[in-house]
Amino acid sequence: MSTKEKVLEKVVLKESVSLNNEIVLYNDDVNTFDHVIETLIRVCSHTSEQAEQCALIVHYNEKCTVKTGSLKELTPQCLQLLEAGLSAEIV
Repeated sequence: MSTKEKVLEKVVLKESVSLNNEIVLYNDDVNTFDHVIETLIRVCSHTSEQAEQCALIVHYNEKCTVKTGSLKELTPQCLQLLEAGLSAEIV
């Protein structure tokens, strides 16, 4: 394997690993559907349809992945969800 191939392999591997992070939103008995939907639209740039679907999935399945991406991108978004009173974590 040439040096160029090794470098390319490392770059592709690094990219695929860094995009495997997810923000998982958890169900709670405190927040309204409207609050969850509005927060997902504001923080995660969801469309109203996406946000509504995520809210329903969280309600019925107790959790839902609401955003994927790099840790650097997701960390401030997850913090904003937490500051809005939602239960979320990056996994």
